[in-house]
Amino acid sequence: QVQLVESGGGSVQSGGSLRLSCAGSGHTTSRHWMAWFRQTPGKEREGVAVINGYGYIHYADSVKGRFTISLDNAKNTLYLQMNDLKPEDTAIYYCAVTTQWLESGLMLASSAYVYWGQGTQVTVSS
Repeated sequence: QVQLVESGGGSVQSGGSLRLSCAGSGHTTSRHWMAWFRQTPGKEREGVAVINGYGYIHYADSVKGRFTISLDNAKNTLYLQMNDLKPEDTAIYYCAVTTQWLESGLMLASSAYVYWGQGTQVTVSS
């Protein structure tokens, strides 16, 4: 069983930065995948960035060059550094973990993830 708790959300102006954290409890291994998703009302949950225990990283095109995902294994904490934020980044951000190995087509698919945090709101004003 894995439990996840996000923090770090808030309100910023366009061009600003935020860092989200996701503290995990429970056993994880290098084969696990950890990701950040976001969701706005009426829309599907969108994969933002993913990392696995071997250090493989993948980003959605919409955040490439602006967001950085990282993992501190010693603290069992996942991070998402978000720079140059835009109003369209406004959403509830969730971290998620899956214990199954993912092929490339499923890395940012919400259906592939089993464990989810409660979400943290990010609001970017223009």
